[in-house]
Amino acid sequence: MSVSTNDLKRGMTLDLDGTLYQIIEFQHVKPGKGGAFVRTKLRNLKTGGVVDRTFNAGVNVGLAIVERRDMQYLYRDGDDLVFMDTASYEQHHVPSGIVGDLAGYLTEGAMAVVAMHEGGAIGVELPASVILRVAGTDPGVRGDRVSGALKPATLETGLVVQVPLFVDEGDLVKVDTRTGQYLTREK
Repeated sequence: MSVSTNDLKRGMTLDLDGTLYQIIEFQHVKPGKGGAFVRTKLRNLKTGGVVDRTFNAGVNVGLAIVERRDMQYLYRDGDDLVFMDTASYEQHHVPSGIVGDLAGYLTEGAMAVVAMHEGGAIGVELPASVILRVAGTDPGVRGDRVSGALKPATLETGLVVQVPLFVDEGDLVKVDTRTGQYLTREK
């Protein structure tokens, strides 16, 4: 399947020479002389590298059909993470290289959106924030709670996050999955 460069949109996945790229940015350029062209910034879905590519306007490029499915994280199996499709109950092994740093936010039963292409996982998307339990942290010093100071806390997944001094071991905290920052303490 192909799409015209005039119809490109941010987030589309292209198949260029057998390699999958996701469009990060694009810009249609009409110079005073010569033909129009489309300048794009593409992310290689295998390596994560970003490349700049320029296409002539109106040229067809390969469009990859990517299916996004709601899945539940079950467990880690060696270097793979096992997800279950919530619609078909089919289990999919996703290599940890595809999940990357997001594995630090996954607990058993957590929901994620897994991008699939030709039966294989090519990416995992998590909600903007997750709630995790603090597994270990130093106790806060009495009287030093107003200064806004932070201390490291190890969460149940092994992820280390900077939290305010009033957060104790066993507390639930909301963490931003995009930045890795502490948001709030949950009840």
